Amino acid sequence: MTTAPTTAAPFTNVTATATSTGSGSGSGSRSAHSGPGLAPDRGSDPAPGATSSSGSGSASGPGSGSATGSGSGSPHSGPGPAPDCGPGSGSASAPGSPSVSGPASGFDAVAGLSWEELVTSALLGTDRRPPAPRGGPTPADAPAALLDAAALHTVRQRAGLRPAVPQARPAPAAPDPRPALPEAARLRLAHLLADRAAPSAGGRRGAAPDLTELIPQWLATANRMGYRAPASLLPPLLDAARARTDLRPQALAFAGPRGLWLAGLNPDWRFALRGAAGGTLRPDVTDPDAVARLWEEGLFAERIALLDAVRAQDPPAGTALLATTWAAERAEDRLMFLDSLRSGLGNADEPFLEQALSDRSRNVRATAAELLSALPASALAGRMAARALSCVHLDRTGVSPGIAVEAPHECDAGMQRDGVAAVPPSGRGERSWWLGQLVEATPLDVWEERFGGRAAEEVVALPVADEWAGELHAAWCRAAVRQRNPHWSRALLGRPSASPASGPGTASIAERSKLLSVLEEGERASWVAGFIAAHGLSEAFQLLGVCMVPWAGPLGRAVVDALDIARDGGSYPWSFSGVMGLAERCLDPAEADRLEVLTAAQDEQEGASPGAGGYWSEAFQRLVSTLRLRATMEAELLGA
Repeated sequence: MTTAPTTAAPFTNVTATATSTGSGSGSGSRSAHSGPGLAPDRGSDPAPGATSSSGSGSASGPGSGSATGSGSGSPHSGPGPAPDCGPGSGSASAPGSPSVSGPASGFDAVAGLSWEELVTSALLGTDRRPPAPRGGPTPADAPAALLDAAALHTVRQRAGLRPAVPQARPAPAAPDPRPALPEAARLRLAHLLADRAAPSAGGRRGAAPDLTELIPQWLATANRMGYRAPASLLPPLLDAARARTDLRPQALAFAGPRGLWLAGLNPDWRFALRGAAGGTLRPDVTDPDAVARLWEEGLFAERIALLDAVRAQDPPAGTALLATTWAAERAEDRLMFLDSLRSGLGNADEPFLEQALSDRSRNVRATAAELLSALPASALAGRMAARALSCVHLDRTGVSPGIAVEAPHECDAGMQRDGVAAVPPSGRGERSWWLGQLVEATPLDVWEERFGGRAAEEVVALPVADEWAGELHAAWCRAAVRQRNPHWSRALLGRPSASPASGPGTASIAERSKLLSVLEEGERASWVAGFIAAHGLSEAFQLLGVCMVPWAGPLGRAVVDALDIARDGGSYPWSFSGVMGLAERCLDPAEADRLEVLTAAQDEQEGASPGAGGYWSEAFQRLVSTLRLRATMEAELLGA
């Protein structure tokens, strides 16, 4: 782009067609002109209006001007061009334009400033940063001079703009054969995305549903039904996915090939091309040349996605691809690549993982050991089982059988190679730390054989000597989750009505939620429903988070009943805001009718928190309206 030199005066030889007033003295034969064009030389023809001037000066200023000269001037009045008044002078300015008089205005100097200097002056204020060159005079009307100079720069930039060189048209997007959304569902999506971009009102939520929290569920339902995204809504959909990483998997799946094509044209949406599996453009994994080229030349995230894609189709082929560059990868990259092997992990991965046990990075070694311990038939699992069995055995010395524990006294080099961390965290004893790592890496079936063929429920019920029960049971819990063993997970959870502190496994709700994730969906929901019925909602948030949506049957009824009990307790609903938020998104919409009776405000009870009844009523109104909106959204997607 080219622009005119910034040092030239913006307007010269200015004569005006304007209503003008002024005063001065001196001699001169021309009057000031302001505005576009040149004033004709009309001699001394009078015109309406009046000007009189004396003094001396010159004409300048964009869009306005004043001129003074020595001599005496004749009056001029009325609109139209100022006449050549002969001996006399005057000043003229365009209506509504700032008046800049002569060299004292300093406009020439201001016009010579760069655009960046003008912006700085505007941001800081002309009082703090006057629009003047360093050491130069400050204009009398600095704000007006700044704006005039900015206008001049804008005109120059526009006048100097050259047409861009045309580029080749992008290749068209791949076709998307999925059916279009029903019109009602398309309008609903537009509303959800528009509400996401609207500014938050802040303060209390009120009784209206939170639409932004319904976007993930809407997208999941639309993807399950196999619809394609409307072309007009792809930009706001990609903006939403850019702002919220939790939306990306579903949003990119819904956007389909057209969304990925569009993302390639906008740098703000590049995440769609480099994101997790499902949202990344990949070559055909059956094309070995394309796979090898991307693996050698691609960005790290693209290579991770490629490895996931190859393993999804052929896990051993993915491991072989990783082995080709393993020695040259950085330690942090090796760790991430190794972690991606969790998907599709099998016995064919054991040789590669055994080699990784000798890696230079401690974190890589630990991850390789963890993956190998998830393979009960691996050599590492056998080595860890031998070590653990030397520490834990059946004790028959008492009245009833129990478990005796003798923790290891050292962490030798072999243990460390197999992933046992030698240095415990702060507050943990060395021996208990080593014992826990050995037990959690041991196949769980070993313990049933070790304790005389007893089932998992019987093993965890055995008394453990010398207060080793907590450490041993916690290690078994980690092993059940790592090995995805539902039998041991069920045994370690115990009965849902039992107190967490007295249960057979761990008292940690977080660890219990991990054990629940191993169980089948129906059994998981039934166990959590029993826990809520026995213990309420105060400790149920993490447990509910692993339950399948929607919460139907016993689980939905248990949540509604527990919310009713919590309301009758007289406390504020804020203590249950997490559960209420989950309920809005996860309760079966059919529960709305049961909840309707809870929307009425209760009379204040003695000892209750002031105003708690009104807040509970508002929370239940929001819950009911959200459930009914979800039902409407699903009906719209069904085309009903």
